Amino acid sequence: MTSQKHIVVLGAGPGGYVAAIRAAQLGARITVIESHALGGVCLNWGCIPSKALLSVVELGDKVKKAEDLGLLVQGPVTYDLARMVARKNTVVATLVKGIATLFKAWNIEHVQGTGSLQDRRTVMVTGADGASRVIQADAVVIATGSSWPNLPQFPIDGQQLLTSRHLLDLDRIPASLLIVGAGVEGCEFAALYSGIGTKVTMIELMARVLPLEDSDVSSTMERELKKRGVTVLTGTTVERLERSPEAITAHLKDGTQVVAEKLLVSVGRGLNSKGIGLEQVGVQTGRRGEILVDDRMETTVPGIYAIGDVVGKAMLAHVASAQGKVAVENIMGHQTAIRYDVIPAGIFTLPEIGRVGMTEQQAREKVEAAGQNPDQSLKVGRFRYAGLGKAQATGDTVGFFKVIAESPSGNILGVHIVGAHAADLVHEAALAMQVGATITQMAEMIHAHPTLSEGMMEAAEDIVGMAIHQARKRIQ
Repeated sequence: MTSQKHIVVLGAGPGGYVAAIRAAQLGARITVIESHALGGVCLNWGCIPSKALLSVVELGDKVKKAEDLGLLVQGPVTYDLARMVARKNTVVATLVKGIATLFKAWNIEHVQGTGSLQDRRTVMVTGADGASRVIQADAVVIATGSSWPNLPQFPIDGQQLLTSRHLLDLDRIPASLLIVGAGVEGCEFAALYSGIGTKVTMIELMARVLPLEDSDVSSTMERELKKRGVTVLTGTTVERLERSPEAITAHLKDGTQVVAEKLLVSVGRGLNSKGIGLEQVGVQTGRRGEILVDDRMETTVPGIYAIGDVVGKAMLAHVASAQGKVAVENIMGHQTAIRYDVIPAGIFTLPEIGRVGMTEQQAREKVEAAGQNPDQSLKVGRFRYAGLGKAQATGDTVGFFKVIAESPSGNILGVHIVGAHAADLVHEAALAMQVGATITQMAEMIHAHPTLSEGMMEAAEDIVGMAIHQARKRIQ
């Protein structure tokens, strides 16, 4: 009879806690070391808290247009941010408690403290009281995540200059907010705070908001943010700040001055790879501090694995969870790897964004690199939410579906959705890409009516000019 493997996991975020549970399911003995709350940044100060607050704004948006639908609501829509935050905290606490319950059910030991590698099989844990403990393991999974950046030009004080963590716990609606960075986080907070009445200004160094997304998605989101009263300044940056007790004045590179009560720094995250003993045991890192791993999530030191943000690949909670499963399954003798080409993602702006695969620009670059003409080798299908019966019935007519496919193979390269429930709807496309379904097969699949999912079918049909509910000449 073989002895039970002991796996130590450093970090209990969406990568670490999922890895721990999967390893326990496979028969391992698990120790999880976490200095903060179970669930990590995603659950406590990121994904879940922001969505809990955004859900209130989304409901408020519906109430604001209720009269158009025949529902009479007396008085204006107002928001109590303190009560919103209190509800958010209840949601978070419930989910954290759920993880603790799962740990108990799977006999997973949770050690409160900070872990560091002493050698390939030894971890030193230091508690908040300074007491230390040495733990021996058969394998180690590093899931230490990422943290908010500490930039000299933006000295975070938690009062005027804030990170997203601070912004999630305000108990009073600020009159004005300057957001530096118009990526995913910046756009989500712009939608949130503009929705509850804050005057929001966004500054982005790149030429458009959401610069890593498909250009059609970016342009649509910029338009929708402006409709919400957000001022969007792209192609510029903050040169210097002036601060007074009442406000912050940002002097921009283009000469513009922006005055705001509070400033959110939303310009990326730092990887938590320092101070955990990597150098001592020989684990190699890249230029950004990312831990180098192979497709099995194993580092350059056998028996030490790394997952999540700290490996610097797709910095998404569900990717960390998938990597965690891959890591421990390999530790337990299973041969498995992760696919990075089919990872769906949701951006919880108002309206939502869902995407999987390549942007149109990336697809064109891929085809050109292969020596082909993208105008001949790529087909793009589109369909607007406004053409869907379900969208008209519910009043959710803003948005579109966009499908990018190779021609003549019909292989799906990317799908982008903007609109109600986009982050949920995109998974149909992700599954199609995962199993190698073609655009024709997606178009031929019968979709229930009336649903928003019909937009996927119609966009697929539009590839060949055959979308039923779209006036367009047939392409021969």
